[in-house]
Amino acid sequence: MTKRRRFHEKLSWLLDNSIPLPGGYRIGLDGFIGLIPGLGDFLSGLLASLIVIKANQLGLPRSVLLRMVINVLIDTGLGSLPLVGDLFDFVWKANQKNSELLAHYEQSPQQTKRRSVLENTLFIFVMVIVLVLIVMFTGWLIGLLWSRIQAY
Repeated sequence: MTKRRRFHEKLSWLLDNSIPLPGGYRIGLDGFIGLIPGLGDFLSGLLASLIVIKANQLGLPRSVLLRMVINVLIDTGLGSLPLVGDLFDFVWKANQKNSELLAHYEQSPQQTKRRSVLENTLFIFVMVIVLVLIVMFTGWLIGLLWSRIQAY
């Protein structure tokens, strides 16, 4: 196990699994850091980015790095939502996922790369659909509001 790999594992453990709860579930500091108003989610995302930066230094392919970045973006983006995001931070273990991606890539690089391309494509496809639905809903809402304004 390389020194850099140990860094990944220790940081991901600290952020995602370092605190045992009754019933065997584990949480980490990531969720608590995210509770700091205005700054917590930024710091949490910054710490999570360290794992991605180290993975880049190890020479992981772009498809795997993109998958890692998507994990961090989901964690940071959804984690920034009030209340629900704070709970999400304790459940979505982006750092653990990224550390596992690194370990899987070291064991079987081609399979991890192929799977990353597939998952990235699926994620982008879903995001495009979500954005189209948001635009459609926004257009519908603006039309509804406009018709109400004209009625007065």
